[in-house]
Amino acid sequence: MNIKRFTANRSLLLTCIIAAASSAASPAPRTSGTFAVQKNAETITLSHDSSNILTYHHATHPVPDHVDPLYRRSAFIHPLYSPTGRVLTRIQPPDHYHHYGIWNPWTKTRIAGRQVDFWNLGKGQGTVRFNRIESTTSDPNRCGFTVRHDHVQLKGPHAPRTAIDETWTVRASATTIHARKAWVVDLTSTLKNVLDVPITLDQYRYGGGLGFRATEQWQKDNTTVLTSKGKTRTDADGTRARWCSITGSFDDPQQTSGILFLSHPDNRRHPEPMRVWPENSVGGRGDMFFEFCPIRHKEWILEPGKEYTLKYRMIVYDGKIDTQTAEALWHNFAAPQNNVTQQQNSPRPSD
Repeated sequence: MNIKRFTANRSLLLTCIIAAASSAASPAPRTSGTFAVQKNAETITLSHDSSNILTYHHATHPVPDHVDPLYRRSAFIHPLYSPTGRVLTRIQPPDHYHHYGIWNPWTKTRIAGRQVDFWNLGKGQGTVRFNRIESTTSDPNRCGFTVRHDHVQLKGPHAPRTAIDETWTVRASATTIHARKAWVVDLTSTLKNVLDVPITLDQYRYGGGLGFRATEQWQKDNTTVLTSKGKTRTDADGTRARWCSITGSFDDPQQTSGILFLSHPDNRRHPEPMRVWPENSVGGRGDMFFEFCPIRHKEWILEPGKEYTLKYRMIVYDGKIDTQTAEALWHNFAAPQNNVTQQQNSPRPSD
């Protein structure tokens, strides 16, 4: 067999398959309209026409009277709305008061030999705080904001001190998928170690990336999970994927909404490891938690003064998204110029 001809034909076939999938399932062009940023003393809300897309909290959110004040936090997204206005996120659930909608603290962290946990707020070792608003933006095609976060070490010889300076860049737009409006939310996290010693993000099943605690209405009997590798809620945990869709129903089982989480190919450990709660979570109720977790299988060392970037996209929809559509949406995110062959052939690290 002529190897060069075989390789060329294989690449051509791959390109044709992806092009066909994109043609059949890709969304319509971005929807224009009135995109707005509404800012007050506590929050930033992004909206399109008369519909809210999401709310970001820059003020510290209080906790119920009986809860330790250590669980107070800022710098998170809640609510995240479906296009028809359903709330898809949850904060401060009694089973995990440190869960905050869309958020991404690190868990098992080592700084100069000391353990620092930015995730489990009740330990009092660390937290994440809003620092400042860098900018907001809106035009006929999208809206968004850029903010700075401090990952604060609360215990130790030099505490309290900021260990990691994080920049969140959030952009929201709208599109149409299968004749229904959908939100397109891009979240880019840039991390910088501002200390003069390395910071080790230890291998663990939780931490960083992009975390999502779902509405309390989504439980084991009305929620489905599907990944780019064909995994479901029963076997997705600990596996790696380019994308993961989570769909749930509300009072009417026929009324469903969901989020398609996309990991960019430039991200560390892509296809990215995931934490997916099993169906017996929270005492068998089956509440939903999902996270792209870049340190799930291997530690990550942040060198002093260096920046590290993670890029994610959330397609927020009503109804359902099939595998072909999800694949096309991921390719649009990963290679917007349709240079898909290079992305498919790029080597990826193994665990």
